[in-house]
Amino acid sequence: MAWVKLWVMAYRDLTRSRRRTFFTLLAVALGLALLIVLNGFIAGVVDDALQNSIRLQTGHVQVRAASYPDDKRSLRWQELIERPATLVAQALAMPEVATAAPVLWADAVLNTSRESVGLQLYGIDVASPLYDPIRRALVAGEFLAANDRSGVLMGKRLADSLELPLGATVSLVTIDANGQPQEALFVIRGLFDSGVLVYDEGAIFMPLAKAQAYTLVGDRASAVMLLLHDKESAGQVAAALAAPGLQTLTWRQLNALFIQTMDTAMIFYMFLDAIVMLIVAVIIANTLLMAVFERIREIGILAALGLKRRQIMQMMLFEASIIALAGIVVGVILGLFGVALLTQYGFVMGEMAGVASTIPMSAVLYARFAPATFAWLSLWTFIIALLASLYPAWFAARLEPVEALHTN
Repeated sequence: MAWVKLWVMAYRDLTRSRRRTFFTLLAVALGLALLIVLNGFIAGVVDDALQNSIRLQTGHVQVRAASYPDDKRSLRWQELIERPATLVAQALAMPEVATAAPVLWADAVLNTSRESVGLQLYGIDVASPLYDPIRRALVAGEFLAANDRSGVLMGKRLADSLELPLGATVSLVTIDANGQPQEALFVIRGLFDSGVLVYDEGAIFMPLAKAQAYTLVGDRASAVMLLLHDKESAGQVAAALAAPGLQTLTWRQLNALFIQTMDTAMIFYMFLDAIVMLIVAVIIANTLLMAVFERIREIGILAALGLKRRQIMQMMLFEASIIALAGIVVGVILGLFGVALLTQYGFVMGEMAGVASTIPMSAVLYARFAPATFAWLSLWTFIIALLASLYPAWFAARLEPVEALHTN
């Protein structure tokens, strides 16, 4: 019963200065809402970039020749996979694998009458579901056929920037497997818009057989890419496909730089979270201190009537708890509403998405609900609010009744 009475007294004390209590509660709510929206947006950005990298560039597992370099795209025979179809068949026989396909990578230069642009050339198995994201992103023309000897797919943004219409003929130059320049003319069969500027402005696709003939690599590929039903089984699949002369890499290894960059960035965001919570803590501490100074005589009377110091301190902590809990409820509602808006409409990055050329960021970024993160933010907001109230509570508890009663 004593606890219930202390809660009632704490609530009544807060309602004496409703305006101050309201703005303190609002500060807690807005601070938590800001953190929820920010962390939801960050989670969405990280997940978006990682998923773009996996579906468009790395896959969940890659099988390469053991000698294939990590820092460049090589067409040397000894650094390519021989008979990739055998590896594809072996991978597709595994229940964990959703799809697998060979790919040939090469650096190329596209020449027009106006300018030259460096691109990454992808030789792809056009029938593989691995390239459904590009097939779905087609906005003009048609997808490539396996027997097309002169067609290519290009990003619409790149075509627009070079003023190349659908069906235009372009010149591509690359260095073949023998180290000699090769130039050929190709027709733009289709234009795609994946929403990822790194690919829409820097990639060109052609059938694998044509890319192999164009670069003189024979029946070889740069890698075999696998998509899995569950990305957490990547290590198991990679181990099963390991063989002498091959290297098997999981999505974590292939995206190690991006993951490390994001882990480093998260430290900065944690500092930002801490700063916002510290501001909220200062506001709560200030509110409670003002309340103590206004009620010194009252606290003295309560102490003289037998209220123990421990109970006075509990009463102040209860006041902080009421403000914190009410602010958290309102903050969670506002924060979830903000995250819902960002998951629905997103944030348009436009050209800014292409600033980081190594991060496949979409032109429109969406937030993502992260319940565990939101719960931790709410819990830490409550804990910090209580910690901030310790000094005002201690200050109120240590007041001597005689001195307090003589305070004007």
